[in-house]
Amino acid sequence: MPISDEAANPAHGGPADPAPAVSVIVPVHNTRPYLPRSLGSVFAQTLDQRRIEVIAVDDGSTDGSAAWLTGQARHHPNLTVLTQPASGGAGRPRNVGLTLATGDYVFFLDSDDHLGPEALDRLTRMAQTHGSDVVHGRIVGADGRAAPVDLRTTRARVTPFDSPVYWTLAAYKLFRRAFLEQHHLRFVEGRLLAEDLPFGIAALLRADTVSVLADYDCYYLHGRPDDSNASRQDLDWCEYLHYIATVLATVEAEVPPGPDRDALMVRHFHGEILMPFAAPYLARPPAGRRAMAAAARPLVERYLTDRVQAALPPRLRLRAHCLRAALDDALTAVVRADTEDTPPEPPYAAGGRLYARYPGFRDPHHALPDTCYDLTDRVALRQRLTGRQWAGGVLHLRGTATLPGLRGTTAEVLLHGPGAHYRIPARYDGERWRAAVDPATAADGAPLPAGLWGLKIALTAHGAPAPDAGPDATAADTAVHREAWLPEPDGPDEPAAAAAAPAGARRPRLVGRGPDGPAVAALLPAGPHHHLHLDLDPDGRRHPLGTDLRGTVTTTRTGRATLTAHLTLPGCPTDAGLQLTLRAGDRTLVARGTTVEPAAADRYTLRCSLRGVPPGTWQVAVRLTAGPRRHDLPVRTADDRTPLTVTVHRPARRNRLRRPARRAAAHTVRRAASRRTLVSAVGR
Repeated sequence: MPISDEAANPAHGGPADPAPAVSVIVPVHNTRPYLPRSLGSVFAQTLDQRRIEVIAVDDGSTDGSAAWLTGQARHHPNLTVLTQPASGGAGRPRNVGLTLATGDYVFFLDSDDHLGPEALDRLTRMAQTHGSDVVHGRIVGADGRAAPVDLRTTRARVTPFDSPVYWTLAAYKLFRRAFLEQHHLRFVEGRLLAEDLPFGIAALLRADTVSVLADYDCYYLHGRPDDSNASRQDLDWCEYLHYIATVLATVEAEVPPGPDRDALMVRHFHGEILMPFAAPYLARPPAGRRAMAAAARPLVERYLTDRVQAALPPRLRLRAHCLRAALDDALTAVVRADTEDTPPEPPYAAGGRLYARYPGFRDPHHALPDTCYDLTDRVALRQRLTGRQWAGGVLHLRGTATLPGLRGTTAEVLLHGPGAHYRIPARYDGERWRAAVDPATAADGAPLPAGLWGLKIALTAHGAPAPDAGPDATAADTAVHREAWLPEPDGPDEPAAAAAAPAGARRPRLVGRGPDGPAVAALLPAGPHHHLHLDLDPDGRRHPLGTDLRGTVTTTRTGRATLTAHLTLPGCPTDAGLQLTLRAGDRTLVARGTTVEPAAADRYTLRCSLRGVPPGTWQVAVRLTAGPRRHDLPVRTADDRTPLTVTVHRPARRNRLRRPARRAAAHTVRRAASRRTLVSAVGR
């Protein structure tokens, strides 16, 4: 995102300029290659540059960053540049920027990341609308760096206990400046890593209103090709863990014991307490590993409740157990198993439970409890619906389904209705599946009853036998069964499925049900989570057919009326009857001589010349007869404004009675004319 050499707003600085809405504070330390992208994203904001105050604080850079910033300040009047000796982290530059900020809001931007063009405008408008103290914008990972949390739902008000906001405690958010000053919130100085933890924790726990803006990519979090991000650096991990102890003490003081505190501690076990026990741990000699374990053990003993332990995945649950029990060798084996570059093996399966395949499972020399390895509740069916299409009254579904780490063997589509459920076998190749749902036979060979039927995909897969499995163990002992609702037809999480579904797959259509007669079938989202359902409606009241039915009336010179109607009728059986009808009050007539012309895409054209219709104004409809079912579908005018009607006039009886008299008079006139012609000729 290049920066122009011209001033972003040459008129900036006049007496009429508005006060800054937001101060963007950018700590800089040896990030010269990334500054054009980072600062450029601020100068490219859709928010008026006169409403943006940019404060860049260079923290002892040696790569020319300060000189580049000074040059940019000449072209961008809203940019203020400060320089200071290196302080050892981003905390002091941010604090210095805060002392100079004058905006209503403050945003902290790291100098190797960048903003989406509309980020500041959207964030400040949301804060103003809802009176927010903190606004989390959606974060996007880039250049190999993952976002700390995937924010998917925009919400005006959240708490650290009912949303994922606590999982991203980093500084890159929008804060109301008066709120920061009210609580004297500042960053820890002189730390390369986790300097923003106390600041982020206090802000979230003390804010009156925390909002989430998830429908726009606000912040792009970049990885560096040379792995020089602060989070990638090797540290004195024992000192780091002692520092984390002081941070968690503030959490303990702010939140009383119970589910809320445990929910926060789950995040800290993931993010700070157990994070060093990976490659940094293995890189140390045995004495260094023991020192790290000793530094972490008090944190585990103090904060690892049963609730926290159950919420951790096995890889972290095992680490925490080994730390608390001082099982240094087992800890090293678990960490090494996670860092080895080998393909994962299927988890163990025994007694209907699944266990992570880590060292020490049911090993009498270690005696680690099975609960540390248990991942039964964490194995979720990953599935996508990739296609759905009707053909000949049969619904054809296809998709993908896997249980990660397990060998899938069979798949089924499940139909869940009121008081009953049925299974439809699917063809499955270990990842992709196909199934055909025929309403005429879906109920174990019988017609599927009318009603709303939820659709699920069910998968049976197998784990590896447990090490102590006896010789009599069977495949059933290692079987794992999972079910998942299929996504809605046009769900936001399934764009591929929506694109693959032709329009006819979503329109109500006629389907046969054998002796039970046809029904109107519709695919639709239903339930609180809008999952895919099949609705069978015998009478077509919930899902009317022929909603695009339009018609016209033309009249010949002799006064004869001709009706023409067009409609789409998916699934119409070949032996179904289609006729034009006329209705006036309680009287209905079937128009004689209706012709039906089928066309592509389930389109039909009906025509009829009216003969022998009694006088009156008649409303036009199309009668569909399929088996024992009859549907009268109203026809609307071509412009869809009103129902289509035809008016038949009564013949004039008086004119018919006087017709012989008129003929006699005409004959008399002709005879008189002939006499005059003859007399004239004789005279000549």
